[in-house]
Amino acid sequence: KWLTAAGYAISTVAKPFLLIATSGGAVLGIRVAERAGKGIRTSPRDALIADSTSAEAMGRGFGFHRALDTLGAVLGIVLAALVLYVVLGSAEALTRSAFNWLVIISVIPAALAVLLLTLFIREARPSRQRLAGAEAAAGGFDRRFKVFLAIMVLFTLGNSAVAFPILRADDLGLSPFHILLLLAMFNLVYAAVSYPAGRLSDRLGRRPLILAGWGIYALTYLGFALAGSAWQMVLLFAVYGVYYGIAEGVTRAFVADAVPPRRRGMAYGLYHGAIGFSLLLASVVAGALWQYVGAAAAFWFGAGMAVLATAGFALFIRELRPSLD
Repeated sequence: KWLTAAGYAISTVAKPFLLIATSGGAVLGIRVAERAGKGIRTSPRDALIADSTSAEAMGRGFGFHRALDTLGAVLGIVLAALVLYVVLGSAEALTRSAFNWLVIISVIPAALAVLLLTLFIREARPSRQRLAGAEAAAGGFDRRFKVFLAIMVLFTLGNSAVAFPILRADDLGLSPFHILLLLAMFNLVYAAVSYPAGRLSDRLGRRPLILAGWGIYALTYLGFALAGSAWQMVLLFAVYGVYYGIAEGVTRAFVADAVPPRRRGMAYGLYHGAIGFSLLLASVVAGALWQYVGAAAAFWFGAGMAVLATAGFALFIRELRPSLD
């Protein structure tokens, strides 16, 4: 709990410094601090969720978390769009005044979240549920978890930052206001799909949901590569939200299934660490392809990596079912 609270607090304290930043280096430093807070909180938060959820409802637990987390993003983006509309009107470019208002307003819910977490969340003790098997009994990681991490790295190498689809929308002529509405729709779809997908994974297993999500991702990135008009971006961002809704919570539930309860913190640290480093490399590669080959090349690369990872998952990962100790 306290690592989670500390991570949220660091990110919250970092945000207001954007109001006085006067150089790219300063903004970079603030963003590093803010992302460091996310790095500190994410793994213990996911372990906290897993410890608070029964094995039979793990998909629903993570789906519920992703749904509410993303619903907050929807409300935040809608609020940001309203601020831009009031401050900018029909202007195309973001002004300093509008940016400052966005920063100030974003700090308020962030601070309230830290307060609620600190005062009202109790630490949950890990349950006795774990996977049967010699590796789990010995306190190690299941071999399939290690293979899963390797395949996640492969997939994430093609999963560049959401900034690239946003840049694609900008290339096709959407204004900052309309891009915010596009992001709101993306997050609304993400939130709407997350809980049903998690619930379905509890019934059907994680494997078919992950495969479906990654397949949708590959098709979406192909669409970003081929898109030629603004209306196509609306459809693609909606489908992009379906991918996130299906895959994000279910893959985290898969991690909880794959490791004994006392190793969940480390398992989520490895999982998020692998994804974080791979995402950094993926964004560098996508940026280089965009700059030197063309925008479409970045998305072709992402789609190709997703196809390879999906094939690897289908071939090497069998369904992982938790059992009671």
